[in-house]
Amino acid sequence: MTTSKKILSALFFGFIIISLITAQLLGVNTQSFADNSNSISTSYKTPKYIFMFIGDGMSHVQVNAAQVYTGNNESGKVALGELEFTQFPIAGMATTQDSTSFCPDSASTATSFASGVKTHSGVIGKKVDKTQDAKNITEIFKENGKKIGIISTVTINHATPAAYYAHAESRNQYYDIAIQMATSNIDYFAGGAINKPTGDKKDQKDAYEILAENEYTITKTKEDFAKLDKNSGKIYAQSPKLQDSGSMPYSIDYKSGDLKLSDFVRKGIEVLDNENGFFMMTESGKIDWACHANDAMSTIADTLELNEAVKVAKEFADKHPDETLIIVTGDHETGGLTIGQAYTGYDTAFNLLRNQKMSYVAFDDMIAEMKSNGQIKSLDDVMPIINQNFGLKAPSDGSSDSLAMTDYEYKKLQAGFEESMKEEEARTDNQEASIMYGGYDPLSVSLTHILNNKAGIGWTSYSHTGTPVPVFAYGAGAELFNGSYDNTDVFFKTLKAVGIR
Repeated sequence: MTTSKKILSALFFGFIIISLITAQLLGVNTQSFADNSNSISTSYKTPKYIFMFIGDGMSHVQVNAAQVYTGNNESGKVALGELEFTQFPIAGMATTQDSTSFCPDSASTATSFASGVKTHSGVIGKKVDKTQDAKNITEIFKENGKKIGIISTVTINHATPAAYYAHAESRNQYYDIAIQMATSNIDYFAGGAINKPTGDKKDQKDAYEILAENEYTITKTKEDFAKLDKNSGKIYAQSPKLQDSGSMPYSIDYKSGDLKLSDFVRKGIEVLDNENGFFMMTESGKIDWACHANDAMSTIADTLELNEAVKVAKEFADKHPDETLIIVTGDHETGGLTIGQAYTGYDTAFNLLRNQKMSYVAFDDMIAEMKSNGQIKSLDDVMPIINQNFGLKAPSDGSSDSLAMTDYEYKKLQAGFEESMKEEEARTDNQEASIMYGGYDPLSVSLTHILNNKAGIGWTSYSHTGTPVPVFAYGAGAELFNGSYDNTDVFFKTLKAVGIR
C-alpha cells in the first residue's frame, strides 16, 4: 500500500470513529435498518417518550371519510381536509389477520401490537396455545424505568386496553382482567369505567376497592380530575360522564365543558413526565362501536377527536423533537365502510352528514323514553325528532330538497320503524331482520343508512373486515414504520426504536 493510500485509509477510519463517538454523545441509536420500501439504510435517535394511538375499527377509509368530511366538497370543488396524523412524514401499512381469522377481533390484534404474537380471536396477552403468557410492551418498559399510561374511550378492561396489562384466555373474563388492572402497577389509567367491577354474579370484591387498596387515586369528577398532578401517585381518572356500557360519550354527543379524549392525553403527559420517559397507549374505542352500528357521522366525529388527541401529543413532541415517537394506527377495520355506493354512483355529498346532531345511541335512548311514555303510535309521531336530529324529511312531490326521502327510502324507514316497535324477542327470532339490522335498533339503523347513502357512503357488514390498516409515525425512530408489514411488527419496531431489541 502506498503512503498516500495509507493516509486516506487512516483518515477514513478516523472519520468513522469520530462519527460513532459524536452519535453516542448526541443520543443517536447507530443501529442501521433497511427501509422496507427502498432498502435505504439510515440511523435514528432513541425516543424517550412514546405515544401509541389506536383507532379501534379504523382503517384507511375511516381516516379518508374524516378527510372528506372536513374538506371542501361544495360548488363542485373536491378537496380533502388534512388530519394532524395524515401529515406525518411516515406512512406504513399493516396486515391484521390473527391465528384464526382474516377478520380478526380487537383482543388478538391488540395482543399483536402489545406483545408481538399472533393468537386466537378473543384472547388477551397469550400465545397461540392460549396458555403461555406473552410478555407485553408495558411490562418491558416498566422494567426499563418508564412510566405507563393507558387511556380508552371504552371500558378500561375492554379488549384493546386490556392487552397492554393483562393476560386472559377470553376477553370476556372482565372481572379477572379488572383485578389484573387493579394490581398492575400501571401509573395512569383514564377514560371509561370498569365493566363488571364485581363480576358476573355481582358478589365479588369491587375492583374499584381493590384499586384503592393498591394506592390508586380514583377521580370521577371534573373538579378532582383537574387537581391531578405528578404528585398524585398512581391514578385512575374515570370520565365524569358515561354512556353505553360504561364508555365515554360519543364525540357527537359531547356537551360544552365535557372531558374529551384529548383532555385525558394532556393530563397523562402532565402526570407521567419524568426523567426516564413514558409510554402512553390511547384508544379511541368507539370508532369501532359506531362502525358496528353503521353510523358514519359518529364514526367521523370520534376519528376527529382522536386527531385532537394526536395534536396534543404532537405539541409535546415539538417541544421534545429528538426524544418523542408518535404512532397512530388502527387494529382492524369495522363495518366495511366505503366512500361510494349503489344509489349515488360516483356522487358524494358528505355535507349532508352535518344534519346529524346525535349518535344512534342517544337517538335510541330518546325513542325508548318516548315509547315508555306512550308517545309513539306511528312513524308520524317520530318524524319531527328525525327531522330535527338527522335532517331527513318525508317525501314531497317535485321537491329538489336533497334531504327529502324518496318513496323507496321512506318505505325502508317505515319497515325499520315497524320492526323497532316489536318486542325485542320477536326481532331476535327474525333472521332476515338480524341480517338487515345487525342486532341494532331497526329504526336508528334505517335512519343512518338512509342518510349515509344520500351522502354517498356504503357499508358491507356489521362486523369486522380483513382489510389492512394504516400506520402513521412521527419523531424519533419514525422511519422504522415505513413500508408494508404485519401488525406484530409494530411491537418489534417500537422496541427497536428505543434500542431494547
